[in-house]
Amino acid sequence: MDIPKLTSLIETLIFVAEKPISLDHIKIYLREYADEVLEDEDFEQAIDQLRERHGSAKSGMRLEEIADGFQLMSSEENFELVKLYLKELNKRRLSKTALETLSIIAYKQPTTKSEIEQIRGVSSDYMIQKLLEKELVEIKGRSEGPGRPLLYVTTQKFMDHFGIKSIKDLPKLSEFEMEENSVGTPQELKDEEE
Repeated sequence: MDIPKLTSLIETLIFVAEKPISLDHIKIYLREYADEVLEDEDFEQAIDQLRERHGSAKSGMRLEEIADGFQLMSSEENFELVKLYLKELNKRRLSKTALETLSIIAYKQPTTKSEIEQIRGVSSDYMIQKLLEKELVEIKGRSEGPGRPLLYVTTQKFMDHFGIKSIKDLPKLSEFEMEENSVGTPQELKDEEE
């Protein structure tokens, strides 16, 4: 395999890896993919080409060697653009139904889909899926109940998103103001918390 092709393949692997990928792993994947003999020197040449390509002022990416592996990172010159993008991304709010579903999971965790639906009164498949995709909730095993349904809990990303250190930092249900058309009384809510 020629070095430009190998360089392209390595760059793709580094790009799609969720965390820094080691040179050893790069070699394993590419030797299996290429089904031909690839020498260590070939990999070194390809990595050098990537360093040169991404070391240029024209490149929006840098090749960094961190945590015993390689990762592509945005260049420092483009920091303000990345900051603007991430700020806009973080502004995307959760819908009322997503917040409702997330609140139920946070306060009742671990909880099942049927328990969530019983409280909400509607199907929650879509909302649970969206919360899983946003990594605000995760599956934490199965219930011992009939059918062994999945159990849902909140994640560290949930705590980061809402700026809390632990679930104990959530406001108590009795601290919320009751709306006129609410079901139950503050005393019933307090009893449920204990």
